[in-house]
Amino acid sequence: MKIVILDKKTLGDDIDLGCFDRFGEVVMYGNTTKEETLERINDADIVVTNKVVIDRKIMDKSNIKLICVAATGMNNIDLEYAKQKGIVVKNVAGYSTPSVVQTTFSLALYLIGKLRYLDDFTKGDGWVESSIFTNIENPYVDISGKTWGIIGLGEIGKGVAKVAEAFGAQVQYYSTSGRNRDSEYQRASLEDLLKSSDIISIHAPLNDQTHNLLNEDNLTLLKKHTVLLNLGRGGIINEKELAIFIDKSEIFVGLDVLEKEPMTQDSPFRNVVRKEALFITPHIAWASVESRVKLVKGICENIETYLGGK
Repeated sequence: MKIVILDKKTLGDDIDLGCFDRFGEVVMYGNTTKEETLERINDADIVVTNKVVIDRKIMDKSNIKLICVAATGMNNIDLEYAKQKGIVVKNVAGYSTPSVVQTTFSLALYLIGKLRYLDDFTKGDGWVESSIFTNIENPYVDISGKTWGIIGLGEIGKGVAKVAEAFGAQVQYYSTSGRNRDSEYQRASLEDLLKSSDIISIHAPLNDQTHNLLNEDNLTLLKKHTVLLNLGRGGIINEKELAIFIDKSEIFVGLDVLEKEPMTQDSPFRNVVRKEALFITPHIAWASVESRVKLVKGICENIETYLGGK
């Protein structure tokens, strides 16, 4: 078997990829452009991709038999056409749940705790010149007693719910598919969740039901100081309308995902004036060391299962 890894750089140089060697010849590329994809996988049996798109054109002009997605989401693969072609597609589910949950609270605590302001105050001249031992001019609030709304109560959403409850928050959720009826937490309509939540975190996939789910029409429903976090996919929030709303409102926003990644020069978030109200990380919620170790192990197990089935 020939295995081609198209975007090794997304797995990191600190993770051992030796498990692939037992399956045959392994060729690794740090990153792969759209124009390079076909040439690189033309004679491959197995392709490993995180974000590189594998569409029907690639499938028609290559002999790939197995596509291993180095992620949970598979929106970079034409799944329907792969099925028609008899190409097996495998992802790795659940590998990054602790990492995403942890990052959710990193974003939340940074914004709720006014940590940017306090860090600047302390490292600048503010504290040195202060007449008192503390600074409560830009006060923070407790998570305890607040309502935490979750959009997308899958495995990650449930993990966030448990930690939110440990902080003393009351949890409610909106099911983007309409099928989730978890009796452990209060279910709400999207409108009610937006109106009544103090903190909102998004953990849903991007699909026809969730694209532009939050936009100028319903962002206005948010409470005055709501903390809005997106750790699902960028297209779930209309970015242009959110950027405008940040400057018109008093909400705080934490984003780990954008519609176009890396961020583009013309991203609307680059023009936000209330910079202290916006915290963006470069899609790293999934990427703790432990998560990436689990991910590579899961990919190799998927290859082993596929070859065993053959």
